[in-house]
Amino acid sequence: MEGPRSRPRPRGDPVLECVVNVSEGRRDDVLDELAAAAGADLLDLHRDPHHHRAVLTLVGEEAPRAVAAAAVRRIDLRDHHGVHPRLGAVDVVPFVALGAATEADARAARDAYARWSAAALGVPCFLYGPERTLPEVRRRAFVDLAPDAGGPAPHPTAGATAAGARPVLVAYNVWLAEADLDRARAVATLIRGPHLRVLGLAVGDRVQVSMNLVAPDRLGPATAHDLVAAHTAVAGAELVGLVPTTVLAAVPRHRWAELDLDEARTIEARLTERGHAPI
Repeated sequence: MEGPRSRPRPRGDPVLECVVNVSEGRRDDVLDELAAAAGADLLDLHRDPHHHRAVLTLVGEEAPRAVAAAAVRRIDLRDHHGVHPRLGAVDVVPFVALGAATEADARAARDAYARWSAAALGVPCFLYGPERTLPEVRRRAFVDLAPDAGGPAPHPTAGATAAGARPVLVAYNVWLAEADLDRARAVATLIRGPHLRVLGLAVGDRVQVSMNLVAPDRLGPATAHDLVAAHTAVAGAELVGLVPTTVLAAVPRHRWAELDLDEARTIEARLTERGHAPI
């Protein structure tokens, strides 16, 4: 299956990044099919077999739909076990404005995706962004919150999707030196704040503090790592997906390896690889 083709973009044009999280991290054939569906609009694929989850960083509005259609065909939540919370096979679809794109552009793309998902896939969608946060959707979905698009019940095999419009976010994990889940959860409680969403998770025979840096220009990977390290011994760090160049530039170069950072893993570098002009 051939995915969408990326078209070179002049400098300054609006760019929408879409970071699709799917509930599959173990089957190579499925992940290969999702990557093929995205085509040249795939900037990054991060997989985690313990979370049983993959994160595909995409460009534009066509690739997220192609990936979602493939994921709904191949992923059955009735036989899914992983440590990460999830609503659906296509769990989270957030649109992020880059370059000359605006928050309104991201919301319009989100709303259009939600309508398409409900109509074309039969997968209901909950919106997050200005209306509510993603954690609120996870708490309230199908409890006291009805889908914003689609029917009132989950798809029988694919569940539901949280479709979002948000600023740039960095997903970042810090591994603890000792596999102490209670300690990881205690640290998560201590450091959680308005710019940092945190969970303590057991991942195989290891334990991590799993974080979303929701304002990475204000609280970046180095600070997040050091907040964990201030409370417990750490064994390493893991960047999930990509970071903006501005976030990387704020970290001293001598710490990049320790923090799992690299120039090649920036949004800007991957866009350039795909033939786009700088944003």
